[in-house]
Amino acid sequence: MHNVKPKIAQVVRHCSLLVLPCIVLLSGCAFRAQPSEPMTEMPLQPATVERLMALLQEREAEIQTLKGLFRAQIQGPGLPGTQQVEGAVVYHRPDALRLRGFNRIGMRLFELGIGEDRYTLRLVNGKVLTGNMADLDRIEKIARPFRLSVLAMSGIIGTAPVGSRDRAVLKQDGDRYRLDVFGPDPGLTPGFNGGEFPYRQIWFNGRSLQVVQEDRLTPAGDIEATVLFEDFRPVNLSPDGGIFPIDTSAVRSVLKPFVIRGQESQGHSTIQLTFREIVPNMPVKAEELQVTGSATVGDGTIG
Repeated sequence: MHNVKPKIAQVVRHCSLLVLPCIVLLSGCAFRAQPSEPMTEMPLQPATVERLMALLQEREAEIQTLKGLFRAQIQGPGLPGTQQVEGAVVYHRPDALRLRGFNRIGMRLFELGIGEDRYTLRLVNGKVLTGNMADLDRIEKIARPFRLSVLAMSGIIGTAPVGSRDRAVLKQDGDRYRLDVFGPDPGLTPGFNGGEFPYRQIWFNGRSLQVVQEDRLTPAGDIEATVLFEDFRPVNLSPDGGIFPIDTSAVRSVLKPFVIRGQESQGHSTIQLTFREIVPNMPVKAEELQVTGSATVGDGTIG
């Protein structure tokens, strides 16, 4: 009887050694028998000129006011290397915009105010430049990063809709749609595109229909400046564009790009904005849109 128990234990050990590899082998077979299914890519959404134009109008109308904080990396003529700037933006529809830039210790580097087709620019040395928006193009070295900054802000306040006097043509390029926007030829050149010229290209992601790029063109059709909109995230938006929602559960969200990159073809100016905060449709006071210390400035001159 004493000899039987060791033999039984020995048999059990041998069986365990045989069964364990089989279990591992069967487990491996079972694992391999269930390959992961490939992710299906969302199909492209159907698009027409009318639908894309309507989306631009709707998204612009959603933003009545906006405040944002961002970090900017700026390169351009007259700037030593890459400038790191902490920035703040305040916007009030339809066209009131204020940008401020600070260094890392909080010193104000610039203020740019825009409204009613006029601009006011206050520089780090306290000098101020003001005039019509068209005049900003004449201030070569100073103006280039600011022109890019204003164009870049269209990503969060809403890409400008196609104007009533403009004509748009829809094209598809891979998984993106593009609206080519034609405006009246300012020179009224006879026989030149029938009196109109392309001055904008608006690129849409074909699956989300979000604007991911905008090009500004010269009358000859060359790209003058490009902005790219990336890293879309939801931000809360009160219903119907109202500033104070009554029912907080009704607050919905919209997608906004938290990274915006811009590049100018002439002069090699570049800018990258990385947003930390975007808050739409909050109350904005009039003084929040005014450039400080600009009461005694003359048109088109540095004071």
